[in-house]
Amino acid sequence: MPAIDINSLSLEQKIGQLFFIGIPGPELDESTQQLIDKIQPGGICLFARNIKGLSQTRALLEGLHSAISVPPFLSLDQEGGRVDRLRRVTTPMPAASQLRNAEDARELGSIIGETLSLLGFNMDFAPVVDVIDEARGGLVNGLQSRGLGTSKEHVVEMAAAFLRSLEQHDILGCLKHFPGLAAAQVDSHEELPVVQITHDELNKVDLYPYRELIHSFPCASVMIAHAAYPNTRLQEFDDNGKLLPSSLSSRVVKTLLRDELNFKGVAITDDMEMGAIVRNYGIGEACKMAVNAGADMLAICASVDAIYDGYHAVTSAVREGSISEECLDASVTRILDLKAAIPEPRGFDADKFEELNQRIVNLNNNLN
Repeated sequence: MPAIDINSLSLEQKIGQLFFIGIPGPELDESTQQLIDKIQPGGICLFARNIKGLSQTRALLEGLHSAISVPPFLSLDQEGGRVDRLRRVTTPMPAASQLRNAEDARELGSIIGETLSLLGFNMDFAPVVDVIDEARGGLVNGLQSRGLGTSKEHVVEMAAAFLRSLEQHDILGCLKHFPGLAAAQVDSHEELPVVQITHDELNKVDLYPYRELIHSFPCASVMIAHAAYPNTRLQEFDDNGKLLPSSLSSRVVKTLLRDELNFKGVAITDDMEMGAIVRNYGIGEACKMAVNAGADMLAICASVDAIYDGYHAVTSAVREGSISEECLDASVTRILDLKAAIPEPRGFDADKFEELNQRIVNLNNNLN
């Protein structure tokens, strides 16, 4: 995409860049168009509710791309298995936990990368690099079957192969869920996980994939989890003395991710509508806290009202000075720099999907 000068953007356009939003349905209808016109979001994430057919999905993404003045990130959560947003339009893809080795991960990444590229996406919220080893495998935290490998070294090998395949098809990857959710005992969609591991375990196990992958090649983005780590040096508390979620913590985002791990890419929150956040903070307040903690983009994936509330809260905070323009500009610069590296979408080729579906069948057969 052509490079965009940050100085050419209005304050409202800059703030829009911080928002990674979902849309209600499969079409760019009047209410969705109004939402897009108002927010001018930096990114849009599609879900199964938006994806009804191959040509329909391509047309929707083209319409969204045209409707936004600064070309957006166009993403989805395409992991395979339980998190397969394309299962209505392609052969279902295997779960990450079924993959045996780097060659399997490379092939799944290649299938996903080419499929997304043909549909008009430029980003995938994958891979999951949470280290789900044997001791953590039985925990009920929403990550079952979603992990790559069963040791920290295996996760790095598999994730690197997956990411390289995505990038070969011009799809940006996203490492998640930072700083690590595999030891959580509840699902952050429902409530705030309190991860009872020591700082030493977090450092040696959960942070290992991030440290290795960030240092080995430029990682486009990292998704910040909503979790608390009370037995680590990272943990902060909010004004009411409650455990502060990692997504709202400057120690996690600024100190750990930026300063210690030297991450230069775009930091995106997990969905701000998850129970871990909305049950403790209003969406507007949480959005302000996340930006001040160092998050570059705020994911709000379901409620249109929540998107508007978050946008208005951040806009007011910037105008009042509780979010500095320096902080805003730093995030927008990182976002625009990443967007400048995205090529124009490739052409739509319906026949290619037949070949890709056969590759999925072959991969599934090889894994069974």
